[in-house]
Amino acid sequence: MSARYNKKISVAFTTLGCSKNVVDSEKIMAQLPESRYKLVESGGEGADILIINTCGFIRDAKEESIDAILQAVNFKQQGRTRKVIVTGCLSERYREELTKEIPEVDAWFGARSPAELLSHLKTDFRENDPGRVLTTPSHYAYLKIAEGCDRTCSFCAIPLIRGVYRSIPLETLVSEAELLASSGVSELILIAQDLSYYGTDIYGKTKLDSLLVKLSAISGIDWIRLHYAYPHNFPDSLITMIAGDKKICRYLDIPLQHISDKILKSMRRGHSRQGTYSFLEKLRENVPGIALRTTLMVGYPGETEKEFNELKDFVREMRFERMGVFTYSPEEGTRAWALGDPVPEKLKEERAEELMQMQSEISLEHNRSRIGSVMKVLIDREDKGHFIGRTEFDSPEVDNEVYIEKVPGLRPGQFSTVRILSAGEYDLFAKALTFTEAEGH
Repeated sequence: MSARYNKKISVAFTTLGCSKNVVDSEKIMAQLPESRYKLVESGGEGADILIINTCGFIRDAKEESIDAILQAVNFKQQGRTRKVIVTGCLSERYREELTKEIPEVDAWFGARSPAELLSHLKTDFRENDPGRVLTTPSHYAYLKIAEGCDRTCSFCAIPLIRGVYRSIPLETLVSEAELLASSGVSELILIAQDLSYYGTDIYGKTKLDSLLVKLSAISGIDWIRLHYAYPHNFPDSLITMIAGDKKICRYLDIPLQHISDKILKSMRRGHSRQGTYSFLEKLRENVPGIALRTTLMVGYPGETEKEFNELKDFVREMRFERMGVFTYSPEEGTRAWALGDPVPEKLKEERAEELMQMQSEISLEHNRSRIGSVMKVLIDREDKGHFIGRTEFDSPEVDNEVYIEKVPGLRPGQFSTVRILSAGEYDLFAKALTFTEAEGH
């Protein structure tokens, strides 16, 4: 066989959208045999094969995915790559239309068909293989504990794209977490469309608490972070675990979407204004110091000034430690599609900006209250004379960061005890303490 046929095929991944897509890409990469394929940096210009893992959740994400596909096609036309493959949520939902619109793409696969993609690459798919090629920094990783969703929220296309809720078996997740820990991961970020529903489809009842017990026992895992929880029927046992297990971060991401009973009912969320307030108060009462992150939606059909004012009052009263806002995007096939899109886009943007301005002031007050305190920080990276890390109250890429004055001996992936010196709206500035100083706290 000539040397030409022995040459490895270079493959580059571009992953768009949420952390669930990140895990999907990492698992596919891990199953590509090293004897045949060579992984290269994403961006992919010059790689033999470009694989784009797309997002199809809302309009902006779809546009970003289309742009990435068109750029890859442009590379192919210029001879800078040989093959373009598209997978993920966008092609799961719109494969037929996309095949017609962008015929230059060599193959399309949905978010639910990793076996088909790997077969196309002449590789057998290994179900429940715990292997991953991490694309995050080596000290943290996402652990996807379930796929799909059984909720019927009127605005959400996830069940249409990802299907019904399917828990990953507990023993599979523990094996995956052990493998991650052995490779140097110290922070596990649990993700699913609804964490608290985990296990119901397999075991007949929620098993998140059982999973957390086993993950907490893994040597090398220091932090376990929870994304995303649903407020309705959240088990009290989980609140007890967050309060009592030092490895579980006092942090919870609960996308609440809205607070108006009128809007919540139309959204088919299953929880009310009063139920939401009661749940959040229970969390704060039983887990002192917990950081609550939420996501809110503005511009949903029927949201008048009255409902928006309710939302503003809610933000003002609850003073979330972390918060994001996005504007309503009508998605065909969802129950809300029939309601149209009556709130003007400009008004949606104004409402989103108003909420985020409120939140920036709240965040600044929260951060200023930390000045002088001593905190444990996980170092993520080094940049321009600082180490940059996070507290247990912050998830990577979406939350606050801590800028630490450079000192010898620190490096990314380490924990450091620091004293907070000053604060901005979304950043803290700190000094690392010596071992003796840290021991005093």
